[in-house]
Amino acid sequence: MAIADNKVVSMEYEVRDAATNEVIDSNKGQRPLQFITGKGQIIPGLENKIKEMSENEEADVLVRSEEAYGQKDENAVQTLPIEQFAGIDLQEGMTLYGQGENGETVQVTVKSFNDKEVVIDFNHPLAGKDLLFTVKILGVRDATAEEAMTGQVIDPNESCGCGTGCGC
Repeated sequence: MAIADNKVVSMEYEVRDAATNEVIDSNKGQRPLQFITGKGQIIPGLENKIKEMSENEEADVLVRSEEAYGQKDENAVQTLPIEQFAGIDLQEGMTLYGQGENGETVQVTVKSFNDKEVVIDFNHPLAGKDLLFTVKILGVRDATAEEAMTGQVIDPNESCGCGTGCGC
C-alpha cells in the first residue's frame, strides 16, 4: 500500500555514490531516520520512491542527481578576499556555514586558497551525483495535528524532561 502525505515514516538507510559505490552515509544499526511525507524533508527522488513502498519493505533506490541535489552549477563557485575569512584556520575541502542574503544558513566548501583569496563552492557536496539508497521502511503512522502543522516529528519514546514526551 502506498504511503500518503502527512505520514511519519521511520526508516533505515545507506546511501552510496552510484558511480563509485562509496558509502556516503548510513544509519544502519543506529536510530531510524524519521520524517513527515509531503513536507520536502528529504530529497524528492527518494521521497517519491518511498511513497510507493509499504511498512517493512526494503528496496534499492537509484536517485538521479536532478532529483537529489541537482546538477553542479559552475556559477556557484566564487572567489572572495581572504580578509573575509579572518580567524578561520582554512583547509581545502572544509565546510563553512554562513548567512545568506535572506538570513538563511548557507553551506560552502573551500575549494582552494592562497594568501590573497579563497575559492568557495556554494554547490551541495553531492550536487551532480547519482545516489543509490538501500532503504527499509521500519514504521509508518499518521502524523499528529501538531506534527503536520510544525513539520517536526514528536517521538513519544523521547522524554524532554517535562514528563510528557513532547520533544520540547
